[in-house]
Amino acid sequence: MNNEFQNHHDDWMRSAIALAQKAEQANEIPVGAIVVKQGEIIGQGWNQPIQTHNPAAHAEVLALQQAAHHLRNYRTVDTTLYVTLEPCAMCAGLIVHARVTTVVFGAFDAKTGAAGSVMNVLQHPSLNHQVNIIGGVLEQECSQLLSDFFKRRRAEKKALKTRLQ
Repeated sequence: MNNEFQNHHDDWMRSAIALAQKAEQANEIPVGAIVVKQGEIIGQGWNQPIQTHNPAAHAEVLALQQAAHHLRNYRTVDTTLYVTLEPCAMCAGLIVHARVTTVVFGAFDAKTGAAGSVMNVLQHPSLNHQVNIIGGVLEQECSQLLSDFFKRRRAEKKALKTRLQ
């Protein structure tokens, strides 16, 4: 990948990271996502399942819902989805159905990643749409955000457990 192309992805991923930080401020797992079409952000989202009591309120879902509303079409053809964490199977299924052209993600997810780490829903040969995948963009920053969040969360749970004893 040439430097100009990489810088372009880095810039968009930084926008997704800023959204992930919003999720973290709300004590949600820090994942952020944006949908870009023709150089414009047409959808954005950050994880909100805890505060909305909605298991489907993942960053990608919210960003794609906003993008579809913007386009006035449930298909988001010729778009790129930037997300700080490799999509899960639920989000990957939505991405395929929405006809997203390319997914660019930051951190790989060895537990639930559905863009190649555990499974590859985005490019499954039986499906009628294949998504281009670019993984590892600003991987260190995206991974660090998640690691710091879970480290803090474990420390908070340990402190609470200690106080209750």
